Amino acid sequence: MQIDRELIHGKIDIIERNITFLNTYKEKSEVEILSSYKDVQAIKYSLFEIIEACIDIASHIISGKGLQRAESYAEMFEILGKNDILKTQLSKELSNMARFRNVLVHGYAKIDNSKILVFTKEKLIDVENFIKAIIELIKE
Repeated sequence: MQIDRELIHGKIDIIERNITFLNTYKEKSEVEILSSYKDVQAIKYSLFEIIEACIDIASHIISGKGLQRAESYAEMFEILGKNDILKTQLSKELSNMARFRNVLVHGYAKIDNSKILVFTKEKLIDVENFIKAIIELIKE
């Protein structure tokens, strides 16, 4: 199987659209955001879409390059790190992001909404670095 650049670019578009949306919250205060159920839900869903698109890209790269099969979403990013597609630290951050997705989706624990804001303000750079690494990869 080869890497489908169009598929990857479509997923990157989803990520970028959601990052642009989430950036609109940077000017709002934590109290203002957390007091709005609608805003909290919108942020959670945007984070979910971003993480899902990253997972889809990782899965496609693993398959396209014939790399070892991952047993979890988090492991997908570890595999990309082990195969020098991602830097080790970025691979770890994205693995943590995949675990965060499981909390978002399955509600394993009650989510502290202020943690979602921290993720939104501090971890999206990891997603942007992931996109840069993938764009470099598919240029080859």
